[in-house]
Amino acid sequence: MTYRSIKGTRDILPSESWKWQRVEERIRKVMERFNYKEIRTPLFEQTSLFSRSIGELTDLVSKEMYTFEDRSGESITLRPEMTASVVRAYIQHNLGKQLPLVKLYYLGPAFRQERPQAGRLRQFHQFGAEAIGSANPDLDAEMISLSLAIYEELGVKEPLLKINSVGCQNCRPAYMKVLIKALEKIRHELSPESQHRLGVNPLRILDSKLEQDQRATSGVPLMRDHLCPDCAAHYKSVKERLSALGYKFEEDGRLVRGLDYYTKTAFEVISRQLGAQDALAGGGRYDLLVKELGGEATPGIGFAAGMERLMMVLGKNSPSDQEEGTTIFIATVDRKSQDWAMKHALELRRQGVSVELDYLGRSLKAQMREADRQRARYVLIIGENELEARRATLKDMKSGAQETTTFEEIFKRVVSSSKA
Repeated sequence: MTYRSIKGTRDILPSESWKWQRVEERIRKVMERFNYKEIRTPLFEQTSLFSRSIGELTDLVSKEMYTFEDRSGESITLRPEMTASVVRAYIQHNLGKQLPLVKLYYLGPAFRQERPQAGRLRQFHQFGAEAIGSANPDLDAEMISLSLAIYEELGVKEPLLKINSVGCQNCRPAYMKVLIKALEKIRHELSPESQHRLGVNPLRILDSKLEQDQRATSGVPLMRDHLCPDCAAHYKSVKERLSALGYKFEEDGRLVRGLDYYTKTAFEVISRQLGAQDALAGGGRYDLLVKELGGEATPGIGFAAGMERLMMVLGKNSPSDQEEGTTIFIATVDRKSQDWAMKHALELRRQGVSVELDYLGRSLKAQMREADRQRARYVLIIGENELEARRATLKDMKSGAQETTTFEEIFKRVVSSSKA
């Protein structure tokens, strides 16, 4: 039997993984500039954590989670998103007692059993940030600017920011009655999926990407026109802060996000280069979530973004940089020189130098071809004569220049080059 990766998962091979590493490094640097600290949560949690935070009637909980019973009979779910886990950790470890405003970021895999398509897999990778402890609209603006700063750092061309307000527990219930009444009048014009959502999660109908639903709902009331004074003032302040920071944005009254825990600000960053699945990042405020999960009432805001879609956009924007090659390839001609090479390769590696040797018993000519294939900066050829003289020829593979000198001088140059 030949095994293959499971549908909706993929291997990130060495020819591609180095690109991910570079992108992740730059994401971390931007997070640190905004003073967000990394948190790493488990890959699985109690199922109720997600059903309670995300919402029992959402598509994510009802259709897409990977849920199973462990050997003790407890219901366990592979994390389909990261915010619930971060908030659980915030409560469990009393992080709010340590700092009045807790700013966290994460990178890692998540899991959803949905139909695989470009940029959307069943095991996918997310990065994101959460700021817990303040209801200030300035924090909303910072969170949005953080997400945009990452795409700016990575050279993503013309990301589009969309914003909306989804109200709060005070104004949303009254709006939902108005919305349902309007949707019931056009039920027959909606897609079968939206007709089903009308009974379980009507707000998501506004977010439908189907042309049939968009056309049918073009005249329905929007939440932004039914905000309470507090939500209206908050939304106004967020827009003013973004404008003051120089960000352009598009107000989208149909932007509702797919998770129940959002309140007030909701936003998305999209790319026109991705077609129908155009969202790069999305997030918003969740002032009720900490209390819902058993903590003290504490406001928060965050965003999450998909690595796979980001890598797709980066691939379309410009050719990727080349992977850094090995600093030095030590080519050997016999057992004695191989012993020497292994010993000194370890010494160089301890000093931070990338070193490669031949372990296939290839000819000197074949080793030189391998050094070229690996884009080695230098090649050092070691044989009996070199060992006796304690001198060898170091070849610079970029310039083609060669110099014969002592081992000490060779090692000094190679170490210096690796740190440049």
